[in-house]
Amino acid sequence: MNPTEHSAGPSSNEPKPEGTFRQRAYAALLDPHIEDNMHKSIEKWIGILIVANLCALVFEHVQAIYTPYQNWFHYFDVISVIIFTAEYLLRLYLAPEDHEFKHSKSPHLKYISSPFAIIDFLAVAPFYLQAFIPFDLRVLRSLRLLRILKLFRVLIPAWKEFQLANRGRTFRQKIHALVYPSDYGGELHHLFDNFIVMWVILSVVAVVLESVHSIHYVLNIEFIILDAMAVSVFTIEYCLRIYSSVESPGMSHPIWGRLKQAKTPQTVIDLLAILPFFLEVFLHHLLDLRFLRVFRLLRLLKLTRYTGSTKTLFTVVVREWPVLAGSAFIMLLLVILTASLGYLFEHDAQPEKFENIPQSIYWAVITLASVGYGDISPVTPMGRMMTIILALLGIGIFAIPAALLASAFSDELVKERDQLKANLFAILKDGKIEAKETQFIREEAKRLHLSVAEINALIEQVIKDKEIEDNLKSLPLHLIAQRPAHAIEYFKTCISEIRQIEMHMAPGEFENTAKELDRLTDSEMQLWRQIQGKTSP
Repeated sequence: MNPTEHSAGPSSNEPKPEGTFRQRAYAALLDPHIEDNMHKSIEKWIGILIVANLCALVFEHVQAIYTPYQNWFHYFDVISVIIFTAEYLLRLYLAPEDHEFKHSKSPHLKYISSPFAIIDFLAVAPFYLQAFIPFDLRVLRSLRLLRILKLFRVLIPAWKEFQLANRGRTFRQKIHALVYPSDYGGELHHLFDNFIVMWVILSVVAVVLESVHSIHYVLNIEFIILDAMAVSVFTIEYCLRIYSSVESPGMSHPIWGRLKQAKTPQTVIDLLAILPFFLEVFLHHLLDLRFLRVFRLLRLLKLTRYTGSTKTLFTVVVREWPVLAGSAFIMLLLVILTASLGYLFEHDAQPEKFENIPQSIYWAVITLASVGYGDISPVTPMGRMMTIILALLGIGIFAIPAALLASAFSDELVKERDQLKANLFAILKDGKIEAKETQFIREEAKRLHLSVAEINALIEQVIKDKEIEDNLKSLPLHLIAQRPAHAIEYFKTCISEIRQIEMHMAPGEFENTAKELDRLTDSEMQLWRQIQGKTSP
């Protein structure tokens, strides 16, 4: 079995980029039926450029922004038109290879008269009319709004795919497929995620710019409107997630299931993203809550839903929380001790800087963290000697949480890659990889930051291990023991299976049950922990 046949790249049954230059170009760039070509990347970046053009068009009507940066707006428009024109000409050239137009007598004319081609033409036509016709055609600049119609090239196929995948399902199930990852969401789910990410970025940028007085003075109304629109989007998203959460496994109860979803970290973050706005709107007549506006920056945390690394880090923090809490307690004791000693040795010499122990805490933290701003420093011999000792001690103490997180994060990545390996074992059980399985491998490779070469190497290793495992299963232990190489592989297989047991169980469930039933000796429990990477051998 050739490992390259099971890679995350194009499968063997997909069309190969053969034939003429135009056929190869279409297969590499625009063919939607080939998974690993540049089709989706082109659609993605064209969509981003369209959104950027719409933002630029809005800012052009704000004289305080447009006037000083008029040339930059012009250059951006020129670059955008060049890209849109290149895309239009590329699609026109490759029309004879497009599945929609190739059977027509004149594929080029068929493409030109198609709705999407007309939209593409109207997106660039105002620029060329204004450039080559000697009349005042500035009114045509407003036609650049038609560029938003180019997004329908992505939205319509995604919507049709979504409708086909959810045929016969209830409205709530469709909403769940739209807002939560599932086998029914398809490309429309990814577009919804990108839409939310775009609004998160826009709202955070607005909050940052709002802090600049000169900008806030000019764009105060625009900032209010943008914030209201962002909150509306986030509120609708929050309601949709709560409403459809009962379709998730383990949350089927109409009340308790939704409450359980509302208590999850990601949903709490979604609530915090909109809560400051509503508190300020409904309670402004009772309290001055303008300070809550800064908490709109918490919307950045919404992006953690769309990054696999952040999810892994959160899992690590939750798992290692007792150890981190213990480290934090030790650090707190050390800070208080340092502040007390600083007050004891330096109060008489510097009463204005070491007035009391709470005031000395600032100096203690700065010293232990080895920052040393120099605004507060000891002047007595005992104070300086103590500072040297505590500064050296602080280097090690304050580095403990970072070391713990780094080690735990690395262990978690190893566990997740072991889980991927176990999944590959299951996928390769029938000797081939289906389309859904290929997509799963791609997503996992992206989440774990694995290249195609690494995935191929992992698949090759899984194939070899699977062959050895199949051979070992047919051999009795005394024959396995006769060959050290087989014995080693059998040992590795046993350890891998033990690790997989822990992956499929709730955290701590194995150890708690073992302690309750008293079924394992201390050495057996220690061995279990060592295999799981929880203690050093």
